[in-house]
Amino acid sequence: MSASRPGALLKAGLASPLLPVWLIPALLPFGRSAELGVFLALVGTILLLVRDPQALRHHPGARLFLWLFAAYAGAALVSAIDAVAPGKTWGTVAGILRFVPLGIYTCFAMRRPGKVRALWFATAVVVAVWVVDAWVQAITGYGLAGASHPERLSGIFGAYNLKLGPAVSALVPFLLWAARERWGRRGLLAAFLLAMGPVLLSGSRASWVCYALVALAFLWREAGSFRRFAVACLGMGVVVALVGMLAWQVSPRFRDRMAHTLPALTGTEAGVDTALTGRLDIWTTSLRLYVAHPINGVGVRGFRVAYPSVATPGDHFLTTEKCGEGEGACHPHQVLLEAATETGTLGLLAWLAATVLAVRTWWRAGPVARARAFPATVALFAIFFPLNTHMAFYSAWWGLLAAWLFAVWCAALFADLPDVTDEVPRRGA
Repeated sequence: MSASRPGALLKAGLASPLLPVWLIPALLPFGRSAELGVFLALVGTILLLVRDPQALRHHPGARLFLWLFAAYAGAALVSAIDAVAPGKTWGTVAGILRFVPLGIYTCFAMRRPGKVRALWFATAVVVAVWVVDAWVQAITGYGLAGASHPERLSGIFGAYNLKLGPAVSALVPFLLWAARERWGRRGLLAAFLLAMGPVLLSGSRASWVCYALVALAFLWREAGSFRRFAVACLGMGVVVALVGMLAWQVSPRFRDRMAHTLPALTGTEAGVDTALTGRLDIWTTSLRLYVAHPINGVGVRGFRVAYPSVATPGDHFLTTEKCGEGEGACHPHQVLLEAATETGTLGLLAWLAATVLAVRTWWRAGPVARARAFPATVALFAIFFPLNTHMAFYSAWWGLLAAWLFAVWCAALFADLPDVTDEVPRRGA
């Protein structure tokens, strides 16, 4: 690839209908500003369907997104029937409907492989800005959003919005992919090391796991065989250990988070619970909540309201959790438990059906399509990996990011379709 090619792709992409899609990750650090991209996608979708009411017949990617969304929204809808907090649950159901036009517009805006590459490069630029700003903040104490959080590196998200780690680890596959495309394996290694620092210093241990999964996916892709993969894993382990030792020496934030993590090595329940910051209490309470509401759960976003009804006496989350005194933990902090407690067995079955459909479609798409969708596939795998703690997938911020990833993934898998309504997204935008 020529030196000017990525820049030309990015410039062409941002001057195209991709702009509303790109605005979502670009504006993620700025609260509800990311909804601007959702609104523009809605306008574009309306114009698309007015021009061609049968447009969805021409795009299997858009139909795939709608099926996946149907499982996600259907589980929420069923949970709302007898929700413990009906106002919150019905409001969430209404709110997630905005993902429908986002998915449709994204699939039509990314109808060509060139559009996919342009968006991947543009997203990589966003993540690179976050990473550079985080390093500046780590060194000087200040970044684009001002002073850092006193205990964790907060970066461009602000001192009291600790989403740097989850956001970078979720979107870093696009940065690593772009570095590999532009500068080869040396670029990939440099980008990996540069992004690892802010993720470690963010103090989010779930993000550490997420970042490790991303690294393993890229190692497997580069290795090409199990033997080379095993050797690469050993090398990566040595590099991570050295970086961790350096961070231990120079970063009080990292030392503090490791001090909370190391008790897990004792193997005792108390040590593991300390390392997980009380997550074991949340998870055992979640299981009791699921047993009490096995069919359709307590309703999406109703976890905090139902928590006190099954919590053990003296549960410290009833008094110390920031969600509100007496309300307990905000959410289950685990994707399967979130689906089980808030949407019940019916919701779990819907999520399982969506997972099977997604994996089956991905496999049948063929090697070229899988390679084209690789960064989004890795991101989705990392954020949904069940052996980790998670943010709430029915929340406004994390739900939007997950929906965006699914939208661009569905689009990338089917980005080489015959030219039927190629000009519709441009006219709509």
